[in-house]
Amino acid sequence: MQLPFYSLITGGAGFLGSHLADRLIAAGHEVVIMDNLSSGSVTNIGAAISSGKASYIFGDCAQDVDTLRGHLAAAKVPRLDRIFHLASPASPEAYGNHPWETLLVNSLGTMSLIEIALEHRARFIYSSTSEIYGDPLVHPQPETYFGNVDPIGPRSCYDEAKRFGEAAVAAAVSARGLDARIVRFFNCYGPRMQRGDGRLIPALIDAALAGRPLPIHGTGRQTRSMTFVSDALELLLLVTESKQEKLQPVNIGNDDERSIEEIASAFAKVLGAPFKAEYLDARPGDPQRRRPDMTLARSLGWLPATELESGLAQTLVWFSEARLAYA
Repeated sequence: MQLPFYSLITGGAGFLGSHLADRLIAAGHEVVIMDNLSSGSVTNIGAAISSGKASYIFGDCAQDVDTLRGHLAAAKVPRLDRIFHLASPASPEAYGNHPWETLLVNSLGTMSLIEIALEHRARFIYSSTSEIYGDPLVHPQPETYFGNVDPIGPRSCYDEAKRFGEAAVAAAVSARGLDARIVRFFNCYGPRMQRGDGRLIPALIDAALAGRPLPIHGTGRQTRSMTFVSDALELLLLVTESKQEKLQPVNIGNDDERSIEEIASAFAKVLGAPFKAEYLDARPGDPQRRRPDMTLARSLGWLPATELESGLAQTLVWFSEARLAYA
């Protein structure tokens, strides 16, 4: 009988991390969640902990390797087969308010976790982002595109931190034999997103639930390719278990490119309300077009299963229920 995998998920109490924990547990694996709750919530991992298949470490993974070894030893983790490094502020408000922490978790945190992965002979999965492409001059964005990033711009603490994280992984693969994967998430959304984090879907839902017009920064003609969380995780796990002869980052996204206005309009339709928008100042450094080239993803047999309107409806239900629970 095959033994279950033991997986460490940093940022495992957050939006993506908590859903990943649930998926791994459902597949029969053991999960160790490490999170300092800067943007995550213990509520998100209640079911995972109750299953008896997950343990939780309150801790910041942006630490030296000895500190992380101590956390794992205290939690009596017998071994690690997979390390999913998802910990990082991910919204403009979050990394704008915590630029140093964002740099640390993707630099020192990544390098310390790589050491842990090498010691355990674990596969290391680094969660990167579409932001490494910056405000792209190539459209759609293939994994071979090097990006158009301002290293001292308003988003640089996040963009360049993720680019450094990818470089650290690449160096460990080539120089030290690390078994690794890199994934680049494009605008994921769904239940368990943090209220008030400033990203598009929570902002639309917060406004709607408060009876305000839907906020649109800039002209609304900027485009995004929204990816529902279940589709994103399906592809993440395919990439995790895929065979790679050399390190190959993989976009995790959706071909369904829509303008911000179109996304807001689709949300109003799901809400059953007339489309009424409030146009706000453009965000500094906001990319004008974003759509991933999904050729590599499709070569793995992956196709998105959730239409935007369906995903918005599911997310709205969760936010509405969560709002009632904490009212």
